[in-house]
Amino acid sequence: MSKEANRPKIADLLQCGERDIEVTVKGWVRTKRGNKNVAFIALNDGTTINNIQVVVDVAGFDEELLKRVTTGSCLRVEGTLVESMGSGQPVEVQAREIEVYGSADPETYPLQKKGHTLEFLREIAHLRPRTNTFGAVLRIRHAMSYAIHKYFNDHGFFYLHTPLITGSDAEGAGAMFEVTTLDLNNLPRTDEGKVDYSQDFFGKQCNLTVSGQLEGETGAMALSKIYTFGPTFRAENSNTPRHLAEFWMIEPEMAFYELEDNMDLAEDFLKYLIRYALDNCADDLEFLNKMYDPELIERLRFVAENGFVRLDYTEGIDILSKSGMKFEFPVGWGLDLQSEHERYLVEQHFKKPVILINYPKEIKAFYMKMNADGRTVRAMDVLFPKIGEIIGGSERETDMGVLTGRMAEIGIPAEEMWWYLDLRRFGSAPHSGFGMGLERLLLFITGMANIRDVIPYPRTPKNAEF
Repeated sequence: MSKEANRPKIADLLQCGERDIEVTVKGWVRTKRGNKNVAFIALNDGTTINNIQVVVDVAGFDEELLKRVTTGSCLRVEGTLVESMGSGQPVEVQAREIEVYGSADPETYPLQKKGHTLEFLREIAHLRPRTNTFGAVLRIRHAMSYAIHKYFNDHGFFYLHTPLITGSDAEGAGAMFEVTTLDLNNLPRTDEGKVDYSQDFFGKQCNLTVSGQLEGETGAMALSKIYTFGPTFRAENSNTPRHLAEFWMIEPEMAFYELEDNMDLAEDFLKYLIRYALDNCADDLEFLNKMYDPELIERLRFVAENGFVRLDYTEGIDILSKSGMKFEFPVGWGLDLQSEHERYLVEQHFKKPVILINYPKEIKAFYMKMNADGRTVRAMDVLFPKIGEIIGGSERETDMGVLTGRMAEIGIPAEEMWWYLDLRRFGSAPHSGFGMGLERLLLFITGMANIRDVIPYPRTPKNAEF
């Protein structure tokens, strides 16, 4: 391995038990302070929320060099790791040599030492990872991505790569981004005047995927347990703190799992991820708890340590109707629950996460298994405090007649879904799955209030900067 790869990072040095050793540290200057005799530089390389203090004997360095050491500049420092004389850090580096890799003009560098609003930081999303907040969020995002893969690998799942470009609308929602190479200023037309997609790259109308689920089912019908984890795209004109046009989805699909098994998996999976964050991201979580959400760590521990309530949709509607609460959106059997309803059940009524099951078929997707009552389907939504729905899933319909009937009801052409229907023709089996948006999970784990602040470059209506 290269010499650079073996160089201890700042996170390692702050944990290091050794003292009076020669070290090389590299990173970006957060602050510089001092007097004519000594300068103190706070250096951060992104491996930890904590800076390492570099102590500079001003007399031993070129004055012009030290002028270039400003907030935002990038340095290499050679020196000695010693016990820190001041409070706040266990060790510090006594500088012997400083190289300025890149300077940052104090007049124009936007991240000076002061508070910045999250709205302002979205305008400089290319620089915001250098702030404490976004360093913490991005490290937690990495940890959660790793933990997701580890959980499924350790539980016998296979990672399946489903297509991002697709001819099917898995949700039947219609809010999709079209993929085309046709000249939009000179579209070819059929005799009926419609766009002639036979001349397009794929020879048919295609879109960016809203879900890998349908293709995921094909994997589960051969490999038993699979999961997808990749970007998905929704062209909904939703300017809310909970919606993105591009986000990352985790979708496990399991042969031989019925609704109860699906609920067990979802609960175990979520608790595992929360425990992983508590065990592996403690410094970052403590920072976010202090700066943004004083109940964050307590809430994470509570969810990790308590069983989830399992509740029938009909009972949930009954509880909401009798609550005496004045909701913005109406409550009634057959209506979908809004975030305010979900949060009431979780935060006020049960004071625990809730898995809501058996929804009316009209408000759920065509592929969900019909219950014997003919009115409801074996759907499940996992509802969390502060954010509402974090997971949506179901047992899948395996009866060919029921499935084709549902597709006809909502206008999905059976001939376009011939391959999906083949799963019911050839060796069908009970199977279930769910979807979880990574960014929804991160909202819960980090305590951030806006989904635009848990992804490096948010894609929202009228915004595709960077």
